[in-house]
Amino acid sequence: MTYFWEDATMILLVNGIMSVAAFLLTWSIIPKFRQMFLKAGFFGLDLNKKGHEKIPESAGVIAGAVFLCVMFFFIPVPFHRHLSDNGNPFPHNVFVEFITALLSICCMLFLGFADDALDLRWRHKLMLPTLATLPLLMVYYTNFSSTVIIVPKPLRAFFGHDVDLQFLYYLYMGMLAVFCTNAINILAGLNGYEVGQSLVIGFSIIIFNFIELSGDCRDQHLFSLYIMIPYIAVSLALLYYNWYPSEVFLGDTFCYFSGMTFAVVAILGHFSKTMILFFIPQTVNFVYSVPQLFHLLPCPRHRMPRYFLIAISVTNRSFCSACSHFCFSAEIFSRIDFSECV
Repeated sequence: MTYFWEDATMILLVNGIMSVAAFLLTWSIIPKFRQMFLKAGFFGLDLNKKGHEKIPESAGVIAGAVFLCVMFFFIPVPFHRHLSDNGNPFPHNVFVEFITALLSICCMLFLGFADDALDLRWRHKLMLPTLATLPLLMVYYTNFSSTVIIVPKPLRAFFGHDVDLQFLYYLYMGMLAVFCTNAINILAGLNGYEVGQSLVIGFSIIIFNFIELSGDCRDQHLFSLYIMIPYIAVSLALLYYNWYPSEVFLGDTFCYFSGMTFAVVAILGHFSKTMILFFIPQTVNFVYSVPQLFHLLPCPRHRMPRYFLIAISVTNRSFCSACSHFCFSAEIFSRIDFSECV
């Protein structure tokens, strides 16, 4: 398709201006919602600091809401030629992709906020992203329906040039959405950690999209850029307040919002396999966490160092090797002790 390419520069410029507005709006309104979150009971305590000041939580819903509002206003921009020229047939299939992408992101934003409010169990966290991905998979099936993957060169002697995965490819894309939303949530707990890793992945996707604009799937990568640039803008504003010492906590809302945004651009942008490369640290952490996630080993509520005020030290949560049953210990500098297992 070539619906976006004709006015790509102009559309990207408008998208960039709207993204700057999204950054300024997010940056300005987050402090104004502080007391509202505290009054509603959405707050937490920073476990590794001396004070016990209540920190507003679930601030990711603000960034997600601003992102959606900006994208709603942006929807007519890529289709301005078709809206102004009655003789030019309207690309309904591309329009449906936009709407479905925002629908899936909106669903996950709502489900993430519900998780922060209701503290959902892990089985629900695995099921809900799958349901939110169903409209996305239906649009992919009706618009593309391609389940053929190109085999890497070292493996072509065994599998050939390409393989048609058929139903397994849709299963993979559904699992990708579940993985993206929960992988960021698992690798979290420190000031700026969730939004920081999300920004690294987001910038990596944008660089990849710009590189691929000269390829055959340039419209799909433009579609990805239209979503990722506003996402980066609101995330940067959120990082400003979540950086150490954190003034707000993101909650599971932002993790779900980020994960589904990445899944949307990967699936509709036709680089769902490449997306896994951007999640290598999260993949390693997931594999490392499998024994605790499946309760083969104890899994504390917060898997991060715990602060002791008197000793001015932090101590890690227990993690015993399944083979040796010995606790890993290490000492960082002279004031940080990891040797005690609790």
